[in-house]
Amino acid sequence: MDFYNDYELYIFDLDGTLYEDTSHFDYYGKLLKEQLPIEMQEHFTKEYEQMKEGNHAVAIGKAYDVERDSVLTLDPLTLKVVEVTDWNGTKWEQNKVANTYAGKLTFDFEKMIAIGDGWWLPFVCAKHFGVEDTYNSYLQTKEYMVTDQFQLTKTPGLKQGLEKLKEKKQIVLMTNSDAEDVGRLLKELDLDGIFDDVITSAMKPTKTTTFLNELLSKYKVTPEQAVSIGDNFINEIAPALELGMNALLIQAADVDVTHERLQTVKTLADAL
Repeated sequence: MDFYNDYELYIFDLDGTLYEDTSHFDYYGKLLKEQLPIEMQEHFTKEYEQMKEGNHAVAIGKAYDVERDSVLTLDPLTLKVVEVTDWNGTKWEQNKVANTYAGKLTFDFEKMIAIGDGWWLPFVCAKHFGVEDTYNSYLQTKEYMVTDQFQLTKTPGLKQGLEKLKEKKQIVLMTNSDAEDVGRLLKELDLDGIFDDVITSAMKPTKTTTFLNELLSKYKVTPEQAVSIGDNFINEIAPALELGMNALLIQAADVDVTHERLQTVKTLADAL
């Protein structure tokens, strides 16, 4: 893969892509935990730590059904359910899986959750324990991320690499974060004003395909000439591949999925 020459349109995610810090996920989890009764907080911490260690049914790349308290394993490309367990990891019978989850899943951020990155582990844990208001904790975490207490780690060569791309290519930022958060984070990363387009509150994965099609049309490129770059397979990678685009997945852990139009790197710095 020749990162600087193979494509005409580059569509970047923000969280976990342009910066890769993870301590804010724990901060978010702490705020959510504090909403629980004292006697439940230790249970929350235990479950959340097991998730981060990979010793829990809930894991990045899966989905969570809030109403049924069930954990869904998906085919990453089709997003169809292939296996279901309860919270404790007990598998459902396949006929029950087929009858309950027929066809492609639709994610709504409330009842059906795509666990695409580290933000969703504390969220799912909180929902399991009955926390209703997660959004205010999310907003407080975003505010914390632009204080002196939190220091974003800048990806080596990121600004120079994006400036080099921008000389001949179109570069776009598409993120689920809202406009105010994005503005603050881009200034913190010294990337303010560098993108040709910035799409905020994108509601990925629900609206990913819609926005990708709009960008292909706007910049008059074919899917083969575009690449989607992100750390969340469900949000940024699967929809792009389905449209015939290319994709670059940023994932520190080993990835089992292979596809002729998919490249995987440990960090964006590896591509740059």
